[in-house]
Amino acid sequence: MANHPRRPAYDVIGHGYALARRPDPRIAARITAALGDARSVLNAGAGTGSYEPRGPGTVALEPSPLMLGQRPAGASPAVRGVAEWLPFANASFDAVLASLTLHHWSDWRAGVREMRRVSRGRIVVFAFDPARSHEFWLVRDYFPDMAHAPSEAFDLGEVAAEVGGRVEVVPVPSDCTDGFLAAYWRRPAAYLDGALRSAISTFHTLTPAALDHGLRRLEADIASGEWERRHGGQLPLDSFDGGYRLIVRD
Repeated sequence: MANHPRRPAYDVIGHGYALARRPDPRIAARITAALGDARSVLNAGAGTGSYEPRGPGTVALEPSPLMLGQRPAGASPAVRGVAEWLPFANASFDAVLASLTLHHWSDWRAGVREMRRVSRGRIVVFAFDPARSHEFWLVRDYFPDMAHAPSEAFDLGEVAAEVGGRVEVVPVPSDCTDGFLAAYWRRPAAYLDGALRSAISTFHTLTPAALDHGLRRLEADIASGEWERRHGGQLPLDSFDGGYRLIVRD
């Protein structure tokens, strides 16, 4: 199969990614349960290896050398490639996992078809629902341009139909250790930290002006107490529905 010529986005934005994006154990437990008793697993769009099972039957696939270089010692063997052109024979794996990667694919339908092709049946996709994530206070109140990013241009219901699986809600814990977009829903000051923002790909879709405007508003609202007045009702919660979902085909 021919290599895809697209330069992986994370070769540009992935520096320090592994430090800010540590797998959350509660989310990991959900993904492990969804994978069931699969002995061989392909992690498509694997990044640094978050949520992939450890063991001799796991293979990672990732296009970015920068991300591959941040995989921990002892991680599963990795192959460079993209989900839309999986370099594996039909029915090569008991299960195929795709974790917070779908929105980076150039053609998610082609990627899902490839996942179905190389899986013996089980597919697990951990993704966000753009329709729900647009309601998140960070996007709605401070960075509305995020809702128009190209990475948001998919319908999770269509993805689930293509996978042929059920959809499960994955609540975001209040102390989530995986620094994706909604991870800091109860810790708004975290979004003012450039190192944490750099590991959230959606921030890289903003213009400098939109980023600066949103950060200034957020910082001012935190300092004045306006953020807490508007969103303080969430503070007692242990988890939050930020639009993150599991699609599971058994």
